Amino acid sequence: MQRFTEFDFGVPWVMSFFHQDWTYEADTAAELVARRLREAAAEVALSVRRDARTLLGGLPSQTLEVLWTAGSQYGPSFRQITGAEWTQTVVDACDTWLSARAEAPPLTGADTEDGLAHRDAVVADIERMGFLATEVRRALVDCAHHCTPDLALRVLLRVIEYAPDASLSEEQYKRLEGIGSALHYGEFVVQNVEYLIADDS
Repeated sequence: MQRFTEFDFGVPWVMSFFHQDWTYEADTAAELVARRLREAAAEVALSVRRDARTLLGGLPSQTLEVLWTAGSQYGPSFRQITGAEWTQTVVDACDTWLSARAEAPPLTGADTEDGLAHRDAVVADIERMGFLATEVRRALVDCAHHCTPDLALRVLLRVIEYAPDASLSEEQYKRLEGIGSALHYGEFVVQNVEYLIADDS
């Protein structure tokens, strides 16, 4: 059973848009999401929508702001919009994309995996990430408990990439890799953080 892609997907994929130069691609964060979705397959939009709706249903706005900020290098800014409003903007962009096309088949199989059987393992790994700020770890744990462990793990992987002073032990990486394999992630999802394994030699 495989996911529809070997790469990152859903909300963490959207978080990756907001790098240092994103403002050269679009004038606003919402415009950037809409533009990237226009080039995407139906499964991509469906996975983003599924994640964003799960976040909205499980977490308060302030927690959403913590996750979006930690999972993005530059923005989106929450000075004029709340975390809930921004997450709804992402849902709306997906709905607009999907409504302009023939009815897309729903996600099935591995693409509907929530990872509920792995919640304790995901939470334990989040709590071991001492280089992450306390509020970020707390937000990720809340995501694992009130959204899905699958989503929490994928957001964690994105957060690790952007965290200052991030470093993983070989053991930590192997645990993440094992959970990712159990959740049928593609080759390049957990592998994105492999370069952060500390060299203890």
